[in-house]
Amino acid sequence: MSNLVQKFQEYSEWRTGVAGALRRYQTWASASKLSDVASEQRISRALARLTDDKLSIAFVAEFSRGKSELINAIFFADYGQRILPSAAGRTTMCPTELLYDASFPSCIRLLPIETRAESQSTSDYKGAHHVWTVLPLDISSTDGMLEAFKQVSLTKWVPVEEAKLYGLYDEDDPDAAMTIDALGRVEISQWRHAIVNFPHPLLKEGLVIIDTPGLNAIGTEPELTLNLIPNAHAVLFILAADTGVTKSDIDVWRHHIGSGAGRMVVLNKIDSMWDELRSPFEVEQQISRQVSSVAHTLGLAETQVYPVSAQKGLVGKINGESHLLKKSRLPALENALSRELIPAKRDIIRSQLIGDIHDLTVTKQALMSAHIRSVVEQLLELKSLRGKNTSIISHMMKRIDIEKKEFDESLLKLQGTRMVFARLSAGVFSTLGMGLLKEEIRKTRETMEGSMFTAGFRHAVKDFFDKAQENLMLSGQKTDEISEMMTIMYRKFSTEHGLALSTPMPFSLDKYRNEIKVIETAYHRQFGTVTLVKTSQVVLMQKFFDSIASRVKQSFLQANRDVDAWLKVVMAPLEEQIRAHKSQLKQRTDSIERVHVAIDSLEEKIESVEMLQRELTAQRNTLMALENDLRNALGSETHVGTEFNSHRSVANYSVPI
Repeated sequence: MSNLVQKFQEYSEWRTGVAGALRRYQTWASASKLSDVASEQRISRALARLTDDKLSIAFVAEFSRGKSELINAIFFADYGQRILPSAAGRTTMCPTELLYDASFPSCIRLLPIETRAESQSTSDYKGAHHVWTVLPLDISSTDGMLEAFKQVSLTKWVPVEEAKLYGLYDEDDPDAAMTIDALGRVEISQWRHAIVNFPHPLLKEGLVIIDTPGLNAIGTEPELTLNLIPNAHAVLFILAADTGVTKSDIDVWRHHIGSGAGRMVVLNKIDSMWDELRSPFEVEQQISRQVSSVAHTLGLAETQVYPVSAQKGLVGKINGESHLLKKSRLPALENALSRELIPAKRDIIRSQLIGDIHDLTVTKQALMSAHIRSVVEQLLELKSLRGKNTSIISHMMKRIDIEKKEFDESLLKLQGTRMVFARLSAGVFSTLGMGLLKEEIRKTRETMEGSMFTAGFRHAVKDFFDKAQENLMLSGQKTDEISEMMTIMYRKFSTEHGLALSTPMPFSLDKYRNEIKVIETAYHRQFGTVTLVKTSQVVLMQKFFDSIASRVKQSFLQANRDVDAWLKVVMAPLEEQIRAHKSQLKQRTDSIERVHVAIDSLEEKIESVEMLQRELTAQRNTLMALENDLRNALGSETHVGTEFNSHRSVANYSVPI
């Protein structure tokens, strides 16, 4: 088992452990009547993060750099042969995602190239199952799988005009004419996108492998430029040791990949330098010189360039030749991936979970403290009645009645807050609505279609992004108003009536504003240097806008869902504690009334409340144990413990017996 596979399995076990601890916490909270809508949503969100967590690795290279062979060597050597087709020339003709989705059978889903003539992006088509060609994948036969994978390599010959319609023929490219055959046709991929779904152990654990076609596709396939590559957790940029860095390599590295977290350069085919007429030292020097040259050209440290022989590494794994595997240097690349990629991904998920779980535990501790405090106050009231006459008891009943009336007056004021809340909530969606966004997309498309000049295209797209940002900003102002109003209301009930309320669940639309900014940057990076719109670029620019519009729609749709979910729960903790406080006031009134009627029942009532106090203390201890369980599952790092322990004093409310 490679170190990469082992680390990925450990990461999967960590996620499973955290999810198990969360579910145990959820079950206990529900059974103990400490659950509410807001906490259930937080737990559901945390569990969804763990369940849906994916780790994607994109392999980017010009054809004949050994990209598919490298994927075979790292992930599929256990099958005893190549799974992805690997041969001289181009074997991957369209972007291909290898993943596992339990809702689909093992299959290859292929999106016809003809869909490029439509305005929908690849992402839009992912939900349109009827459009895809689906081929079964027999995972029991490696030969059958290999044959099925070859579908990704299929091409077709189409007239030049059809290729132009798809944005796959650039008549301004001086070399384009050389690709036309005697019948006036050009060769293009038969498919626009491929999704391979099969239960490989790593894919089942959430790994997604993205196999890209040659570098020329980076500039013509919006899905790669705007989605798959930027969102990949790791990008392996593969060069050939015998060619080094070409001009097209430099362009793609600078404009679409770039150095940074999760970006690695693989110098493949070092076996081409293995020369029996040279000493091992001379071979090592030659490889080192090429590594230095690549690092200098791309502006990297030499330690970020990994020389390997994917082909020899694959052979070494399949045949059990440890010496050949070591010589291929493939294990060094796998160790780097496991060392840099998986811990970084785990830290991201952990930091997100800490936020959710911290809010969750603080809320539960506050609710538990409120219950305990109420019981303590009731117990003190009852004990103070020992030896008192009926007139004093009547006075205490009047005092509780006054307290109840004051609380009811606060509830009347809360009704006004609810009306303002409803008005502001409607205002949020007035600028965040999908109908408004779709209208902006339609107007932008019309403007682009009516313009043949760069300025017209740029102005239309700029207006679209500006309007999207403005609408998010206006909606964000409304959510800020709601947050401020609820904070005041939480503070009022906490101060005046002793409710144990922390601050309301925070919310911000900044995440989506940043997403839109990233999408806009990607578009300008692609077309920012265009000074004159050529005929061949019109279709391409429109297709990029279609993909942009799809990405923006996805962001707005998720923003709508998040706002809707937040609005449903932001008032939930307050209303939950209001219900609990009303119930506690009634219990106190009932207890004293019973004592007033029969003074001899006082000791019996005190004993009953003391028993309830002991039960709540036991519940508090269980709550703390479950929190420790969660903390241990997340990891014992100091910053994790600090988040949990910062509010531990709330749970340790002192209760006199």
